[in-house]
Amino acid sequence: MTKLLIADDHPLFREALQGALATHLDNLSIVEADSLESTLEVLNDDDDIDLLLLDLHMPGSGDLYGLIRIREDFPLLPVAIISGTEDPAVIGRCIGFGALGFIPKSMSSQQIAEAIGTILEGDEWVPESLRSQMQALSQEDIELADKVAALTPQQYRVLYHVHEGLLNKQIAYQLGITEATVKAHMTAIFRKLDVYSRTQAVLLAERLQLAPPDDNTRV
Repeated sequence: MTKLLIADDHPLFREALQGALATHLDNLSIVEADSLESTLEVLNDDDDIDLLLLDLHMPGSGDLYGLIRIREDFPLLPVAIISGTEDPAVIGRCIGFGALGFIPKSMSSQQIAEAIGTILEGDEWVPESLRSQMQALSQEDIELADKVAALTPQQYRVLYHVHEGLLNKQIAYQLGITEATVKAHMTAIFRKLDVYSRTQAVLLAERLQLAPPDDNTRV
């Protein structure tokens, strides 16, 4: 029995993908999640997941943060990104940050099933037409990803809002927490990123191209 975890915030897509895969893959068990928080809960409770199909833009994930966090917490778990984008730069970054595959949502169910089969066998899979356009990550970015992986989801959200130029009082309002809690998060962020100022933290965030988090998912 092969067990897949589909982590995507669109229930219709999860349902369609589950139906399509059942047609092409035998002895298949599917588990679903709709946010980074629920994905982490499933992975913590179930160590029989053979492959995680991860959407980049579900709540709490913050694009690359979700992938980085999952690869840090579950380094032996194969992860494949399933996404609406076919940007070689995005694909290259995802592979560089630990994804074993990148599957565009525009592919047919048969093609998706074949890609998943390749990944389950332990091989990397990306669209052949885009492979030559991918760029490898620098060692500096890989080291930065290791630091970002130490941030909790709430600390990540604080970092994003710092990147947007918000003051502590404004961040507290956005996240529904106290200003003292924001300051505590900032202290932890500085320590984990090994920086000493908001400006340095912002520069690191820009290098990872952090995307807006979902403030409705609090951890």
